[in-house]
Amino acid sequence: MALPPFPIETARLLLRPFEATDHGAVLAYQGREDVNRYMHADPSGADELREMLARRMAESRLEQEGDVLDLAAVLREDGRLVGDVTLFYRSAEHRQAEVAYVFHPDVHGRGLATEATEALLQIAFEGLACHRVYGRLDARNAASARVLEKAGMRLEGRLVENERDAGEWTDELIYAVLDREWLTARGRTGSS
Repeated sequence: MALPPFPIETARLLLRPFEATDHGAVLAYQGREDVNRYMHADPSGADELREMLARRMAESRLEQEGDVLDLAAVLREDGRLVGDVTLFYRSAEHRQAEVAYVFHPDVHGRGLATEATEALLQIAFEGLACHRVYGRLDARNAASARVLEKAGMRLEGRLVENERDAGEWTDELIYAVLDREWLTARGRTGSS
């Protein structure tokens, strides 16, 4: 699929591929225990983060099933990298994708994750011609659930005690939106 030109612009963000110079900014939020709380991961150390960043720099295409679009979220107002968003092309046959995001706590509550997620939904539905896009999250993460709801996704299911985090069984929520629901919310019709 042809992606929109980078950076992808939203009202307050520029979404662009990662660069090697992003290491410090990404470490500032990915290395935090509070950021990793619901991600079932330990805070990333500097070396681990370099490896992750190198992998993410290569993830900027959506040509076939299994491809990943991994983008840095940069504030338009001052150029600060404040988060990242990911679109996983999960199934070509079933035309499905998954969205994910993480933002620095300093910018939580401003609607930036919702804004970025809406941009990914547009790419999924208009660029990839997806039928369904979903997001998965730890059921304890109420703020993340609000992000997906504000982006137009609905709660589709709850997987009870399906993951173990720090010795505790946790539930997972699945939110989703279909192409026709997304189009209807934008005053358009159609489904395929």
